[in-house]
Amino acid sequence: MADTELSLIEIGNRITARRKQMGLTQEALAEKGDMTTQFVSYAEAGKRAMRPENLLKISSALGVSADYLLTGDIVDKDLLILSDKMRSLTPEQLRIVENVIDECNRLFNNT
Repeated sequence: MADTELSLIEIGNRITARRKQMGLTQEALAEKGDMTTQFVSYAEAGKRAMRPENLLKISSALGVSADYLLTGDIVDKDLLILSDKMRSLTPEQLRIVENVIDECNRLFNNT
């Protein structure tokens, strides 16, 4: 039971962190994902497990994979989501993003 509670709390923490990263309130996330604000609140608090369809709704609204919410791991779907976002950039913007990624890799690999 303790492992389950910890997992639910970790999932809730990832939901909260991503929501805040996107600049969304719980109400805005609920609306975006066609959920209730109470559901978002419970999910973030790790108070109860989610049904698969609700996990998919919240992951879609947050623009991440369900795998990421469940485990914290980045999977191919997360990379495809990023790839789709980059397709809308101009070639110049894409080069800037590439430079930012390269610089992040240099910073993170030198620590």
